[in-house]
Amino acid sequence: MTWKHPSSPVTKKFKVQRSAAKVMPTVFWDARGVILLDILPQGQCINAARYCSTLDRLKEAIRRKRPGLLRRGVVLQHDNATPHSANLTQQWLQHYGWEILPHPAHSPDLAPSDFHLFGPLKRHLGGMAFETEDDLISELRNWFANLDVDFFRVGINSLLSRWQKCIDLHRDYVEK
Repeated sequence: MTWKHPSSPVTKKFKVQRSAAKVMPTVFWDARGVILLDILPQGQCINAARYCSTLDRLKEAIRRKRPGLLRRGVVLQHDNATPHSANLTQQWLQHYGWEILPHPAHSPDLAPSDFHLFGPLKRHLGGMAFETEDDLISELRNWFANLDVDFFRVGINSLLSRWQKCIDLHRDYVEK
């Protein structure tokens, strides 16, 4: 309630629209494409138990999409976020014998998803509006499915040169 003079114009009220819900995708990919796109359900947080559950789904996706890879050995790169470095996660990785590529803290320039995948995805989604969360998830799945395999190969292959630049710069950031 506000005080106003009787001859003041009527206060306009703006129609409030519900803001879009946030969607948290986790994307596991290699030089051949997306292996698993996992969407965090609304209201859930990623903790070690949830991340290990996602790794279980990743293991099944690898079995289906990359036959023989589980026998040859999985090499996973993730950052040092709490769910990734938690004891439960480390035990899971050790149990299945998955190798972890080192990832220095605060180094988005060395994470292929950060430097290669999410920029084009943000540009693709820019300006789009979705009626439902399912519409957004469907668009994410379509976008990933329609990317050329060369897109993924270039992203993974550029990691080697970025690591070398980081070493040459004594662990300083690699801009481009």
